[in-house]
Amino acid sequence: MKAILYEAFSQPPKLVTLPDPAPEPHGVVVRVGATGVCRSDWHGWVGHDPDIALPHVPGHELAGTIEAVGREVKRWTVGQRVTVPFVGGCGHCSECHAGHQQVCDHQFQPGFTHWGSFAEFVSIHRADLNLVALPESLDFATAASLGCRFVTSFRAVVDQGRVSAGEWVAVHGCGGVGLSAIMIAVASGANVVAVDISDRALGLARELGAAAVVNARQVEDVAGAVRDVTRGGAHVSIDALGSVVTCVNSINSLRKRGRHIQVGLMAGDHSLPPVPMGRVISHELEILGSHGMQAHRYGAMMAMIETGTLKPELLVGQRITLEQSIDALMGMDRFEGVGVTVVTKF
Repeated sequence: MKAILYEAFSQPPKLVTLPDPAPEPHGVVVRVGATGVCRSDWHGWVGHDPDIALPHVPGHELAGTIEAVGREVKRWTVGQRVTVPFVGGCGHCSECHAGHQQVCDHQFQPGFTHWGSFAEFVSIHRADLNLVALPESLDFATAASLGCRFVTSFRAVVDQGRVSAGEWVAVHGCGGVGLSAIMIAVASGANVVAVDISDRALGLARELGAAAVVNARQVEDVAGAVRDVTRGGAHVSIDALGSVVTCVNSINSLRKRGRHIQVGLMAGDHSLPPVPMGRVISHELEILGSHGMQAHRYGAMMAMIETGTLKPELLVGQRITLEQSIDALMGMDRFEGVGVTVVTKF
C-alpha cells in the first residue's frame, strides 16, 4: 500500500510503499476513503505524544470500506462503510465496562498507539466495540471530518458542557474543532461568541451562526470583551485551540458557576498553563476535559446529521492527495487554512 511515513520527529515524512496490513482476530482492515489532516497529527509528528514509536504512519480521522475481517468479529462484514472514533476501547477495563471507551485504560488510537490512516489501508482493533456504520447519505470526506474534531466538540458541548438553549457559549479558536463546536452549540439553542485572530475564520463562524465575534488581535482584554458581549460572562467556554493564552482567556471569560471545557491539546511549552485558581474558587467554576467520544454515542450525533440539524459538510475545506498531506501536516502550526483539510485521493 501507499502510505505516509516519518522516521524521525519534526523531519519531513515520505510517501512510501509498505506491506498491506492483515486484520487481527478481533479487528478489521479498512480501505481508507478519506482521512482528515488534524493538528493532533502535527503534535504527534513533532514528538509531543509518547505513545508514538518510530517509524510511524500518522492519521486518525478516517472513513472507508471494510476490506478484511478477523475471525472473531461478529458484527461486521467486508464491504460495509464505516468510521471509527480516534480513541478506541479494549472492552475489558473498568472504564470500558462503564461505557467510557474514550478514556479506556488500554486505549487504541490509530495514528498514535498504532499506524494510522495516511495510507490506503488501516488496521482497526476491537472492531465490534469501536466501529461505527455510515449511512449511504454521508460521503467519506464528511465522515472523516467527524472522527476527531467534530465528535470531540459534540461531546464537549453536549455531554461535558451540558449546554442548554439560551446559554452563552464562548469558543476560543475557530479551526476545525472550534467551528464544529459553534455549529453544535447553535444547534443546541445556545448563543455563541467566537474568538480568533483571523477575520476569515470569524467570518465563517458568523456564517455558522455565531451571534458575536471577537478578534483577539484587536482587543487588549479578550476575556473582558467576552464578558461584555455576554453581559457577565459565558455559561460555557471552550478552548478549542490549546494554548496558554486561550486556556486562561477561556476560564476568565466565564460567569459565576460557569464551565470551562478544555478540548485543544496542551502540549510542549503550553502543557502547564497558569490556571487562575483564585477565580475558579471564588466563582465556583468547573474545569472539564473532553477526549473524543465513544462509538455508542455516535447515534445521537448521526441522527442530528441525517435530519440536517447538523451539517458537518460545511466544515470540509480543502480536499487533497495523499502526497499533499505531507505539506499540510508540516504546516498545521501556521493555521493557514479554514475548515477541515481532508485527503480524498490515494
